[in-house]
Order: sequence, then C-alpha cells, then structure tokens
Amino acid sequence: MTVTEYNSCVNQYADGVFRFILKNIKDEDKAKDIVQDAFEKLWIKLTDIDAVTVKSYLFTIAYNTMLDTIRRDKFVGDFESVKDKNFITYNNYNDVKEILNEALSRLNDIQRAVILLRDYEGYNYNEIGKITGLSESQVKVYIYRARIILKEYIGNLYQVI
Repeated sequence: MTVTEYNSCVNQYADGVFRFILKNIKDEDKAKDIVQDAFEKLWIKLTDIDAVTVKSYLFTIAYNTMLDTIRRDKFVGDFESVKDKNFITYNNYNDVKEILNEALSRLNDIQRAVILLRDYEGYNYNEIGKITGLSESQVKVYIYRARIILKEYIGNLYQVI
C-alpha cells in the first residue's frame, strides 16, 4: 500500500469506522481515540497491507482495539458515571432512534458488534467472522440471538411508530 492509497483509505473509511465504534461504546472521545489508534496501526503496517483488503483489516483493528478498551475500562469506575436516567422509566417513546439505541444497549458486546456489522455496515457473515475472529456459524448464532432480544424489547414495529 502506498501513502496515496493510505490517504484515500482515511478519507473513505474514517467516518464508517468512527460510526461503528461510537455505536458500540457510546463515548465520542474514546471512539475518536480508537479510530486514531486503528489508523496508526495501519500506518505502521503500511507496506504489509494490500489496498484491496484494507477496509476489512481496518475494521478488524478497530474492533479489537475497542474490545481492549472495553476490557480495560471494566476495571475502572467512578461515581460520576452513574446517570439518573438509568433509574427513570419511560412508558411512551416517540423517538425511534432512541428506542433502537436503548435496544442495542441491552445486547452484550459481541452481539451488538455483529448486529451493527451486519445490519448497519452491510458486511456478510464471512466478513463479520474475519473481523471478529468468530466462525461463520457463530456469527449467525449471535445475530439470531441478538435479533430475538431486540424483538422482545421493541415488540411490534407499529407500536414503536
């Protein structure tokens, strides 16, 4: 991969990687750091990477960096991170995006990642398996179980709209 191809890669994929990471961790600053780390790792391996497979490689790096960040942050906590919103229940929602984000937050990390890669980013099962390090059948099972959880939470689409 050349420097020109790298710059083109940054222009093409930075927003997509950022959206994917932000949907998973919901912290804009951490998402920016993860994306920056992913592009830094890509820069270090610049001569080893083929320009054709760079998108998949970049999402894999970002996904693994995100998992490392999540694992590291599990051991760090503070009292200010508790939000009053978590203790309030709402009966009626009018914002579909808010409902979907709440539904996604109920999934575990791997389920959320495979659902977002499949339904939001448009990857096929094989590509998701390569990005996450899972087999194709494991990806299908995680997506199936995640969709059941989402369906139970959201219910009927007409009730949401």
